[in-house]
Parts: sequence; structure tokens; C-alpha cells
Amino acid sequence: MTRFSLLFVLTAAMVLSACTDRFGGPGAGAAGSAAGSASDPSSPAYFQQSVGDRVLFAVDESTLNAAARATLSAQADWLKANRMFTAVIEGHADEQGTREYNLALGARRASAAQEFLIAQGVAPDRLRILSYGKERPIEVCSTESCYAQNRRAVTVLATGAGA
Repeated sequence: MTRFSLLFVLTAAMVLSACTDRFGGPGAGAAGSAAGSASDPSSPAYFQQSVGDRVLFAVDESTLNAAARATLSAQADWLKANRMFTAVIEGHADEQGTREYNLALGARRASAAQEFLIAQGVAPDRLRILSYGKERPIEVCSTESCYAQNRRAVTVLATGAGA
């Protein structure tokens, strides 16, 4: 190999090694996760997929069960560690019942989640609630499995003070 060829190969190897991370691949950060991706612990995508952005409720209930409390505890920890985010907690209901009843039930569900987060140390001025009642189902059918997915409170993240 000529000196020029050897120099070219070594330069190319150095350039390529600067573009990749041993664990994260091209463009990965020092921790092996791309900023904003689901593998970045400070990203909304991570919050949604790894922490969990929703809790489910029983029929006509706004009481938090053990699974909901566990998810909300993890949300509180994440929100306390990522203070640049605020949240809107959306309350939802299944399609059974009147519009007015379900709006009130959605508000009670969102309030229960909000109160739990505040009790865990999240500042109240970072949280806001909004009820959609039965107006925004994620499952549309008339079976219990669909209804169960629609009885929820969802924590939606925003940046800044205007959640």
C-alpha cells in the first residue's frame, strides 16, 4: 500500500468513527440515545412509551387503582426530573351515558390524577385538567374491551409555563 493510500484509509476510519457511537449507532449522543427519541429519558416519547401517559378507570369510577397509582408515581418522578415540561391531564369516558354525565366524569378522573401528581410533589402550576367526556374515544365499538380503553386519564406534555 502506498503512503497516500494508507493515509486515506486512516483518515476515512477516523471520520467514520467520529460519526458513530459504540452503542447508539450514527448520530447517537454520549448516552447512546438520540435526543427526543423514545430512548432519551428526558423526551416526551420516552415519557409516553416507557413511563406511561395514561391510567385506566373502572365503570363510573374516578378512583385510582393500584396500577394507576404506580403509573402516576412514575409520571411524578419524571415530571420532577424534567421541570421544563408542563402537562394537561385529559379526562375521558366511554360512550355509555349522556354527554353531560361523561364530561363531569372525565373531569373527576383528570382531577384524581392531578391531585395524585401534586401529592407526589409536582408543582400545581405545572398541571392543568381538561375533560373530553366521551367525545374522543380511542376505541370505537360496543364491547367492554373498547369501553375499558376509553375510561382513562391521559397526561399530555407541553414545554414551558403555558400548559
